[in-house]
Amino acid sequence: MVDATEKEMDNPTFRSDTVLSDVHLHCPSKRHLMVRLNAVGQPVFLSYFKFLWKTEDLACGKHVREATTGREHQYRSGDELCAKDRNNVNKEEELYSEGVEALLDNDGDLEVVRRPQSASDLEAEDVLRDIVCPVILMKGKEDAFEDEDQECARSDVVKIEHTMATPLEDVGKQVWRAAFLLADYILFKRDTFRCCSVLELGGGTGITSIIMGTVAKKVYCTDVGEDLLAMCEQNVALNKHLMEPGGGQVKVKELDWLKDEFCTDPEAPYSWSEEEIADLLDHCSVIMAADVFYDDDLTDALFRTLYRLTHNLRHPCTVYLALEKRLNFTLRHMDVTCEAYSHFRNTLNDLENLQDGKIKYRVEPIKLDFCQFLVYERIEQL
Repeated sequence: MVDATEKEMDNPTFRSDTVLSDVHLHCPSKRHLMVRLNAVGQPVFLSYFKFLWKTEDLACGKHVREATTGREHQYRSGDELCAKDRNNVNKEEELYSEGVEALLDNDGDLEVVRRPQSASDLEAEDVLRDIVCPVILMKGKEDAFEDEDQECARSDVVKIEHTMATPLEDVGKQVWRAAFLLADYILFKRDTFRCCSVLELGGGTGITSIIMGTVAKKVYCTDVGEDLLAMCEQNVALNKHLMEPGGGQVKVKELDWLKDEFCTDPEAPYSWSEEEIADLLDHCSVIMAADVFYDDDLTDALFRTLYRLTHNLRHPCTVYLALEKRLNFTLRHMDVTCEAYSHFRNTLNDLENLQDGKIKYRVEPIKLDFCQFLVYERIEQL
């Protein structure tokens, strides 16, 4: 069973309804080994996402020096670069500072001068792959990576179980870039979130809630689907050591945007107790969501949930929304469009312009010039 799945994952076949997060596009096929099969038969992987700075420094509030270049920013771990990374950065800086002269051949065509192979992007990609690619374990072979755990301190990585290439209804089981972006902002503004009570909507694999749990007092990470919530709870357990120094706590709960009430059925897994609901409404001051705006009906349901929740909270609340604008060519428009993002913006404007005499909503964009604390590609569409 496992061998067949490994062979299948080495040569994946994508159907028309398959959705793939490109966070994992750089992982070498030779490491396509899985941890287990989940309840619906999907392969589950374990990835180690590396922090660019030590979490001990973040927990105690030490000043983190901003990186001076994009490449150096991506490869920095702590305050030092490894020798290979530093050489790559220096070579690229020299190339860009000197400039590359464009030449014409005998026919007058532009001849592109290529950079030396020693300073090519291939080396840079190799560095990123060593850090970012999923570290995949076969079931029962967790000890195989024991040495790797000892090489990099446990506080240097966040471990996330996830799936890859899922149908649209299971995209919450994948890891998405906007979750990293929101996690970066949390770590950059950690004093803002310290000791807060937080609610995440559409938490998925739980990576953003886990990062929030390193600075906040309590985080309610919510989504729907028992299989997804079980994966999320496993990820919280895998990263409990990251939250223990600050005393943070992450609770995984069900919250369906299509329903008007919390699930309080004691027989249902991940249901809410009356005490937990009261605690959320009495103390929550931050709500967050990352990469959940891909379907217009779900976007409408999310904003209805936000409206209902904010009206029931005892204190003022700030909502942080992160997403990636995904551009697609449509025959209807005969142009490249981003309809999901357009609908999100329109709905957000409607919320800001809403006048019900109870609550006033104000929308403010956040500049994306803050430090990067996790290794991922921060593209301009975020």
